[in-house]
Amino acid sequence: MRANRSRPSPEVVAKVRTLSERQLSAGEVEAALRTPVGDWEREEILSLVAWFRRRYPTPADRLAYVRRAYRRWQGTLGFSK
Repeated sequence: MRANRSRPSPEVVAKVRTLSERQLSAGEVEAALRTPVGDWEREEILSLVAWFRRRYPTPADRLAYVRRAYRRWQGTLGFSK
């Protein structure tokens, strides 16, 4: 069975855009930064770091990955050379 791939309504798009572009106050940022990382989140982060280090075992491999990712990111912004 195929997943429903319909586009979200313009209202949903507008709401997500409003939420994602909202400017946080200094107090909100400070509160978020003071929130301790939970056990699940810590384990997830460590798992991702371990995967990345297995996938890109040497500093040269990691640098090459970052350079490729940066070029892709620039391309999405229309800054590709």
